[in-house]
Amino acid sequence: PRSDCIAAEQQCLSDSTCNATYRILENCALAKTRLLPLDHDSRVRCLNAELDLGNSSLLHCRCHRRMKRQEHCLRIFWTVHSSVTDGYVNLETSPYENPASEEHWKTDYNKLAALLSGKDCSQLAGDATNPCLKATHVCNLSKKCVRLRTDYASICTRGAGSEDTCDRRKCHRGLRNFFEKVPEDFTKRILFCPCQDELCGERRRKTIVPDCSFQYNTKPNCLWLLDSCLEDHICKSRLADFQQNCQPADTSPDGCSQHNHAACLQAYMGMIGTPMTPNYVSNSSVEISLWCTCESSGNQKEKCDQILGMFENNKCL
Repeated sequence: PRSDCIAAEQQCLSDSTCNATYRILENCALAKTRLLPLDHDSRVRCLNAELDLGNSSLLHCRCHRRMKRQEHCLRIFWTVHSSVTDGYVNLETSPYENPASEEHWKTDYNKLAALLSGKDCSQLAGDATNPCLKATHVCNLSKKCVRLRTDYASICTRGAGSEDTCDRRKCHRGLRNFFEKVPEDFTKRILFCPCQDELCGERRRKTIVPDCSFQYNTKPNCLWLLDSCLEDHICKSRLADFQQNCQPADTSPDGCSQHNHAACLQAYMGMIGTPMTPNYVSNSSVEISLWCTCESSGNQKEKCDQILGMFENNKCL
């Protein structure tokens, strides 16, 4: 496996040549985050520094979705790949290691049964008509799942409906915590439970407490959402992962250029709890969208439609 970026950075800093090159790239990345336009010479220097890293493990390092110092790791990744983001919308390279495989993504019911053995499963029998309710009951049988779910639900509902709006940042952090720390067997059931009626659909749509995590009073422009995402290492990384794994392809029978539906769903899940949090649009369909609009985008309308279209009309997703 490729080394993680924290280990690769330590290795690089102990070598004087690599260290000097890395410091140049740090300055390039800093200029970029402060939106300082680089002159021609500086741009050349940045690109050369990236090329100089050539075969170093730093250029090929990756991060893990569930690692402890994830933000630190992602900052290193984007320092080394700062030229990649010139495309603005097409980030292309995901900083994350190994997407989910179709096999791994299938719920292992034997493993789940072992997890839940000895616990009261009688309450699950009556949930046949509402798979989303059943998924919640299954979550309640796991201490970690119920604790982290209760955590984000209480943060995201605090202040809702009253004059003071909720603390969206904390709500997002709570959601990310839930989706990163609880085993995927539980989280994906809650998010992707199959519904036949609107009652179930409503429960599924409300999984992420959309009043706080998803909706604003008025819909912002999608380019504004994108800007706030690109300023945040985690959101930018999740977006790059989403673009890589959910790239639609009309010529492909499954609609996905990577032919890995599981990796796309995993990447979609990674977007929840970021400034570009997506959600189901209604109780009666599985259509999803961002909470934003492309009206009054001026000469950037095409770019705006492209961002919204990645979520709204994405055959792969």
